[in-house]
Amino acid sequence: MRPLTEQDIRSSFINCSKGEAKRLAVPRDLGERPWDDLDFLGWRDPGAPDRSYLVAEREDGPVGVALRFPASRRGFLHRSLCSVCLTTHPGGGVSLMTARKAGPAGREGNSVGVYMCTDLACSLYVRGKKAPQSGGRFEESLSLEEQIARTTGNLNAFLDKIRA
Repeated sequence: MRPLTEQDIRSSFINCSKGEAKRLAVPRDLGERPWDDLDFLGWRDPGAPDRSYLVAEREDGPVGVALRFPASRRGFLHRSLCSVCLTTHPGGGVSLMTARKAGPAGREGNSVGVYMCTDLACSLYVRGKKAPQSGGRFEESLSLEEQIARTTGNLNAFLDKIRA
C-alpha cells in the first residue's frame, strides 16, 4: 500500500459525512507505519473505544470506512477466527465490526458486519510480522502472495457490501 496522508485518509470515507471525516482521529504515526506490509490502514479511535477506521487502496483510489463495535460487549463475541485474514485469536482478539452502508441505504440505518482482528493488523499477521497473543495462523499450502490475495479479496468483498 502506498503511504497515505491525513488528507488522503479524510477524503476517502464513503460511509460518513465530510464533517464526521474531518473530526475523526487520524493516527499521528503515519510516517512510521510499515506501508509496504499493509494491505489496508486500520486503527482504533483512542477517544471513542467503540470506533475503528479502515482505509484500503482500491482501483479508484483509497476507500475509507468507519467501523463500530456492537454496543453490548464491545464486539468481543464468541468468535476466534478473523474472516478477513483467517488468523485465530482465542479469548477475544476477534470482534464483530459493523459499518453503516454508503449512500441512501446507510442514511436509512442499514449496516453490514464482518468478524475481524480487533487490532486491525490482518496484513501483519498474514506476513508473519506480528503474532497473535494466543492462537495463530493455520499451516497453509498457499503461498504468501496467495494468502495476501485472499485477504485483500475478503476485505474487498466487505467493502463492496458497504458500497452496495
